[in-house]
Amino acid sequence: MSSKTPVQRGRPEAEYVLGTDQTESDRLGLQHRLWSASAHLLWERARIGPGQLIVDVGCGPGHATIDLAEIAGPGGRVVAVDESPLFLKHLNDRVQGRHLSNVDRVLGDAQHLPELLPYIQGAVDLAYARWVLCFVPDPEAVVAGVAALLKPGGRFAVQDYFNYESMSLAPRREAFSRVIRAIGSSWRGRGGDPDIVSRLPGLFRKYGMEVEHLGVNQRIATPGSTIWHWPDTFWKSFVPRLEEQGQITKEERSAFERAWAEASADPDTFMQLPPVYDVVGVKA
Repeated sequence: MSSKTPVQRGRPEAEYVLGTDQTESDRLGLQHRLWSASAHLLWERARIGPGQLIVDVGCGPGHATIDLAEIAGPGGRVVAVDESPLFLKHLNDRVQGRHLSNVDRVLGDAQHLPELLPYIQGAVDLAYARWVLCFVPDPEAVVAGVAALLKPGGRFAVQDYFNYESMSLAPRREAFSRVIRAIGSSWRGRGGDPDIVSRLPGLFRKYGMEVEHLGVNQRIATPGSTIWHWPDTFWKSFVPRLEEQGQITKEERSAFERAWAEASADPDTFMQLPPVYDVVGVKA
């Protein structure tokens, strides 16, 4: 299958909750760089290696896809699935720039993986999903679909949220906390679940996968630190959307922006980032 032309199966494109424009693609690039160490460690725990067949579930603009393809090498292959044509175009640009020939792009909904990828059912060594299951209305369908793709002994590596709304500034600022609650409400209103990892062990077991690793990445950010830029870019992308959705008022947005500016200038402030959980399941 060509890496230049995505295959389209399943439903037409649906708008990603955070958008699919160039600004969001750039934000996701920064996000990947800041979380790439934890991703690579998780992949090692999932026994990634050259020559494997890998599926990047909800690949977005493909920052992780490129890393996975370089590890899989010329003897392996990465199938990157996303429902945004624009994100898949961004991925194709990266594939061409890196002169990779082992990436297939598939346009479609990750909740319909068996329909999208019938030609690799029961053959996949590793599937990876990062910040995907928390957004989809039917995460069980994604887990079931991945289980159908994996070969016996194949692994599903997930990085996602539990207790997302524990994110907080210290000292606490109510204007900040109000927006965090609104983010959780916004995701749930679109069928997402910012506590999705709490459901994964049971879902994995239901579809024939045993959890062999469960861990958490809990990070602290301070003003001026590199990781501080992760939430900073997210606010710029998503807080205006919260106002547009009616989740917060114009006054609440202004109060949040003032609180964040004050925190960013306060050397005694720190921020507890949302905990990102690592889950690896192995198919029996």
